[in-house]
Amino acid sequence: MQTVPVFSLVVFLFAIFILANAIRVLREYERGVIFRLGRLIAGGEKGPGLIFLIPIVDRMVKVSLRTVVMDVPPQDVITQDNVSINSATVRNGASGATLAALTGRSAALA
Repeated sequence: MQTVPVFSLVVFLFAIFILANAIRVLREYERGVIFRLGRLIAGGEKGPGLIFLIPIVDRMVKVSLRTVVMDVPPQDVITQDNVSINSATVRNGASGATLAALTGRSAALA
């Protein structure tokens, strides 16, 4: 008779563990790209809010959409007609979270 409560306790703890791994929370500036068995699912970009995943089958990659600011030092350039120009760089890397997750880069740098 003692094995039934122990077995049910183990099953209950295992179910709690699986459910805890199935729920993810994404903040307002984050998106989740969901892969099912290694493939991007249709409508794979989710968020923000509560995301429910199938444990063991689904994987989620969090992508931050925050703007990344980097300090780029200016460069002196000499043109063909020997005119020196002091140039600074500005880069706008606007792309989606899905593309950023597939290429392995941050969404701000993709």
